[in-house]
Amino acid sequence: MVLGTAFISGFSIFINKFGVSAINPYIFTFLKNAIVALLLCAIIFSAKNFSLLKSIKKKQWGLLALIGIIGGGIPFLLFFKGLSLTSAAGASFVHKTMFIWIFILAALFLKEKIKKEYILAGALLLAGNLLLLKISSVSFDTGSFLVFLATLFWAVESVVSKHILKEIPPRVVMWARMFFGSLVILFFLIFTGQAALLAKLNLQQISWAMITGAVLLGYVATWYSGLKYIKVSEAAVILALGSPITTLLTAVFSNPVGLKEYFSSVLIFLGVIAIFGIRNIYKTIGKLKFSTR
Repeated sequence: MVLGTAFISGFSIFINKFGVSAINPYIFTFLKNAIVALLLCAIIFSAKNFSLLKSIKKKQWGLLALIGIIGGGIPFLLFFKGLSLTSAAGASFVHKTMFIWIFILAALFLKEKIKKEYILAGALLLAGNLLLLKISSVSFDTGSFLVFLATLFWAVESVVSKHILKEIPPRVVMWARMFFGSLVILFFLIFTGQAALLAKLNLQQISWAMITGAVLLGYVATWYSGLKYIKVSEAAVILALGSPITTLLTAVFSNPVGLKEYFSSVLIFLGVIAIFGIRNIYKTIGKLKFSTR
């Protein structure tokens, strides 16, 4: 499931760059998040799922609200403002360093043991992606700094989500993230006097919000469903696969592909093998040795 999240993430950042260029980034963020929140409300408040909400304890509600604030609210405002100020590929690269911060937080608070192959995979994926980028794309400008802050928030939220997923179903966690997060963004728009801009949106802008909202729904659905069953450190390094996808899309539609792109693709491929293949390769070799005895 998380592998699907990585592909969706890579495509999402690329297409969101077009959407955020056509709309006020804060309005764009609220609109697409609110669309997802409404869809999830329709699911979670059905007769089948509503009983789940009644069984949630006060402490769990506090954690769900926290996930909404630091996962579905503040970082979205930071990220899409940053995305409007920097390149899609640059923002994707900064965002996909999230596995580093998750590694640290997961080791400290969840006591997860970080496997060497995950560290190797993350390093290869970032190195391959860096080769695909122009140096200017990853300059630490204002936009990149805002994306970096958003990434830190999402890293903390991922660790908190992994903790609460032991007790709460994924559909409730993803609903809380988008519902409470949308409320945070709405309050921000009202406080800053930008809420009136919602009434001035045209059909093209609403269409962009609906398209990117559908992509976001796929992202949260696959991410939380997968995160429940694997370590957050493992999920984080798999998510890093999204960065090369964004960069490759940018290269295809903006720049010609050359030798550097092919070499970086090799590094990315090795990173994928490091995630999925090393352990299986070791097992296969072990079986072969055993069978020859």
